[in-house]
Amino acid sequence: MKNVIVACGSGVATSQTVASKVKRILDENKIKANVEAVDIKSLNSYIKSADVYISITKGGKEYDIPMLNGIAFLTGMGIQEETEKLIQILKN
Repeated sequence: MKNVIVACGSGVATSQTVASKVKRILDENKIKANVEAVDIKSLNSYIKSADVYISITKGGKEYDIPMLNGIAFLTGMGIQEETEKLIQILKN
């Protein structure tokens, strides 16, 4: 099964909200994946098993997996483009 990591500063409110939206989008598109919200300090522990990283914070470290804009899932601005990228990544 594919793994999606959503990270924000604390891993509580914002990342949980985005993770819920992402899970709903994946369910609607019949894509099975684990979606986990984490705090940015714990990201290195989770990134090794992730297929895609949805970032809510700007900047930061680069990883060897695709990274998507979490703000789009939070605000709705640009969500279609990020959703298409997410689905494409997880279908491959």
